[in-house]
Amino acid sequence: MIVRTRFAPSPTGRLHLGHALAARVAHDLAREAPGGEFLLRFEDIDGPRVREEFYQGIEEDLLWLGLRWDGVPLRQTTRTAAYEAALDELRAMGLAYPCFCTRREIQAELARMASAPQGPEGPVYPGTCRKLGEDERRARILAGDAHAWRLDSGPAAQITGQLTFRDLRHGVIDVRPLLLGDIVLARKDIGTAYHLAVVVDDASQEISHVTRGEDLLSSTHAHRLLQALLGLPEPVYLHHRLVTDELGHRLAKRSDSLSIAAMREAGKPPHSLLEELGPA
Repeated sequence: MIVRTRFAPSPTGRLHLGHALAARVAHDLAREAPGGEFLLRFEDIDGPRVREEFYQGIEEDLLWLGLRWDGVPLRQTTRTAAYEAALDELRAMGLAYPCFCTRREIQAELARMASAPQGPEGPVYPGTCRKLGEDERRARILAGDAHAWRLDSGPAAQITGQLTFRDLRHGVIDVRPLLLGDIVLARKDIGTAYHLAVVVDDASQEISHVTRGEDLLSSTHAHRLLQALLGLPEPVYLHHRLVTDELGHRLAKRSDSLSIAAMREAGKPPHSLLEELGPA
């Protein structure tokens, strides 16, 4: 098996130290394997925040760090047909339903519930639109009501049965298919969403090892469920530690002082920066 990894930033800002660690982990895992490949993917489906200048800026940051990728970088915005095909497949299986709820309506529904369903980071979608009849769904779609598409995770889990995934840091983990509730497959404003797009792209690019921060460990439960439903290969995972600020908070792109570009301008040597990040 060829070890093929990817670094998949969003071009909504310049890279910071957390990105540097993530890119280094993916790069080194590929380069240490005979014939390994390290790919660059731009997760650019978040249209309003994406800016053309950041594509080039991210590439400049990676090259300055000495992290060179193989092939041509992939842009998710060129992959809409593949995402739509995957969504169609889930709809044909009866596992995707339209969700007309706004954020405000979801919050109000959760507030009314005596015991709201909980995920790793708080309440998850309470399944309001899952309860709508087929006639009402069809009528609202025909009327042009804005809607997302969600995965009906309960029946989906019954189809796949028990699943696991292997993580190089945490070992074999049993999948909890309901952990994130009925995840969004396609947002109202675009024809896809993170969970569906990343699974489809990892399979298309033949990614053998998915490396990313441990904050996305919970997402992997949903991703393994989608992989099993769509008949996609199962990669090996490595959820590495996060780089945090002095208060222990995960770095954000608004942390300009910790951006790679700012450190380069301050004269920080790239090899020193990568060494100081320490092990993953």
